[in-house]
Amino acid sequence: MLTIDPKDLNPVQTQAYLQGAVGPRPIAFASTVDENGNPNLSPFSFFNLFSSNPPILVFSPSRRVRNNTVKHTLLNCEATKEVVINIANYDMVQQLSLASTEYGDGVDEFVKAGFTKVASNKIKPFRVAESPVQLECKVNDIIALGDQGGAGNLIICEVVQIHIAEHILDDKGGIDQHKIDLIARMGGNWYTRATPGMFEVEKPLTTLGIGVDAIPEEAKKSGIFVGNDLGILGNVEVLPTTEEINQFLAENTSINEIKENNELMFKKAKMFLDAQDVTSAWKTILATIK
Repeated sequence: MLTIDPKDLNPVQTQAYLQGAVGPRPIAFASTVDENGNPNLSPFSFFNLFSSNPPILVFSPSRRVRNNTVKHTLLNCEATKEVVINIANYDMVQQLSLASTEYGDGVDEFVKAGFTKVASNKIKPFRVAESPVQLECKVNDIIALGDQGGAGNLIICEVVQIHIAEHILDDKGGIDQHKIDLIARMGGNWYTRATPGMFEVEKPLTTLGIGVDAIPEEAKKSGIFVGNDLGILGNVEVLPTTEEINQFLAENTSINEIKENNELMFKKAKMFLDAQDVTSAWKTILATIK
């Protein structure tokens, strides 16, 4: 057995070992606003339920390991003492991953990741309409665990209102664990699903995804692409060039023959996505609207 003293590791190594060993970890999809009302949305896997009376949740936006900076979520919770914890399920995992991208100040992750804002009843931060359970919370306390990169900040939240999508309820009014289809984080790029098990979602941390807002409206409104498809499309860094699209059409005569039919083209793009060929999917979509 490998035996390690954490003091002998750098923070990146320690984090990798701990996240690989401690899981699955539930995900707090935290929605906050700054003092000026600007929204922020980000997922955190250092999260759990710690009390039901009073109803208390705790999540931890850690200081960034690479440069010891803090996240907008922490700053917003310090400033406003409010946060919505949106529960994450499989239907939203690709968009949720896209929302974890390190966008700059003023960029709205709701827009970039293609989520819908819903006004909260008791606090200012927006809820995520796509989330099956949305928990409006007041921040009772924030406990800093250190001042170096990787140090956590325990945000202790009290739930003041609960919103539950009716379609996930069972015939007794409780939450059906099959219908809610929860997800959780593992180590590396791995997630797990309540059913049937682990799957991989590439992190958008090393690149700046173009966002769901860059996808043509005709495609988004076609009804052919689901939320996960939009998240995958929005996670690319650059779009194919006109030259690349024309070459793609020349090499795929069957696609060239249907390019005047938007529905058939979008369905073909969906087939490419299902086959994990994102580049061809984008070329097909862009060829459709040119």
